[in-house]
Amino acid sequence: MSTISLRLPESLHRRVRELAKEEGVSINQLIATALAEKMSALMTVDYLAERAARGDRGAFERALAKVRDSDSDESDV
Repeated sequence: MSTISLRLPESLHRRVRELAKEEGVSINQLIATALAEKMSALMTVDYLAERAARGDRGAFERALAKVRDSDSDESDV
């Protein structure tokens, strides 16, 4: 486990303290969880961009052409 010194505006610190208390966790746990969630979101964007770059429109069109036509169902709307 590492230690980090973090400077926060008093208003943000006060709100973090309130949220941590409401959630029944420590300020450290709340901040660590929030950071993990943000990192996950950013990494997901990178992952999807990477996958999109590997996409092949021709392969997609060929796969789509194999799907048989059907009438739409009322539940599809």
